[in-house]
Amino acid sequence: MPRPDGRSLTDHRTVDMVIGFHRPSEGSVLYRAGQTVVLCTASVDAAVPEFLRGKGTGWLTAEYQMHPRANPPRREAREGRGKGPSGRTQEIQRLIGRALRATLDMRELGERTITIDCDVLEADGGTRTASITGGFVALALALNRLKQHGDLARPVLRDMVAEDARSSKCKVRRREKRCPAATSTRW
Repeated sequence: MPRPDGRSLTDHRTVDMVIGFHRPSEGSVLYRAGQTVVLCTASVDAAVPEFLRGKGTGWLTAEYQMHPRANPPRREAREGRGKGPSGRTQEIQRLIGRALRATLDMRELGERTITIDCDVLEADGGTRTASITGGFVALALALNRLKQHGDLARPVLRDMVAEDARSSKCKVRRREKRCPAATSTRW
């Protein structure tokens, strides 16, 4: 029996990534999985939270938000305008942060913080996995930029969060030619 979008039960959603979508970010990707669209950015700060100062280790944190019209039948109010994130949003942020921290060697990152922002623009299922996978791509791009600038002495990535894009239906594009692509999964 096919799904509402016509895929069989064993077919994956088609994935499309536009890297460098958000130019001011150190790493960014517009990640599409089927009809789900998430903008993921990675921002690098030269400081760590107070509890890590002076310990020679880095930190990664994640933020997640659904655009109010990401899923028209289930409209959610925008968070951050006079109120904190809901319990659901906080748990998703923690999930994304934990998944991405597990891929890093925080000592090799040095005393800097990477913030992954995942903004769900259109939701048609799988927003958490799209955010984690897109967040990882943005993270890899940001680390590659740090490497190119000579800010990383050794590899920081220990592992990946998803299968190799070449083994599924995936199209990767660059927004512009000057956007540095992640040339090595070890950075």
